[in-house]
Amino acid sequence: MMIHDSSPRASSMQFRMAQEYFKPAEGGLLVDVSCGSGLFSRKFAKSGTYSKVVALDFSENMLRQCYDFIKADDTISEENLALVRADVSRLPFASGAVDAVHAGAALHCWPAPSNAISEICRVLRSGGVFVGTTFLRYTSSMPAIARPLRQQFMSRSNYYIEEEIEDLCMSCGLTNYTKNVQRSFIMFSAQKP
Repeated sequence: MMIHDSSPRASSMQFRMAQEYFKPAEGGLLVDVSCGSGLFSRKFAKSGTYSKVVALDFSENMLRQCYDFIKADDTISEENLALVRADVSRLPFASGAVDAVHAGAALHCWPAPSNAISEICRVLRSGGVFVGTTFLRYTSSMPAIARPLRQQFMSRSNYYIEEEIEDLCMSCGLTNYTKNVQRSFIMFSAQKP
């Protein structure tokens, strides 16, 4: 069975934006939590920007798919890319050991986002960067009349509004929060003080 990564144009733009946010972490350890098929893990590893990239997911099937993609791409060095099965709320890293954490389209899937972001903050070094993307329940620019319908549609997962994501990051100990919103999609960044 052939498996395809989706939306190459959108993922390239998201990757470039993430790389900008991750400038302070260049040369360090980057962990891609909830990596899924490893699309971004592979991009980060191929960039040569980080000493090590860890593709981390709770799902064994997702990690197997990630492994298959890595094996099929002879431009990826396994020297600087590791696969780890773990829960984002219980990361297997020492406190302050990680330079950067990426969570692409993941926040809305986590059962306890505050636990996960607190754990991300714990493993980040001082000055370390967390970059996440997710879908929004609704945006500040959405007309108030359309919000109840959107909320009903999005109620099956932990979708947030822009302000809730910022509050979540700040309450978990992160600072320097920034965001980029495009329609119902948000990329945000925060740092450990």
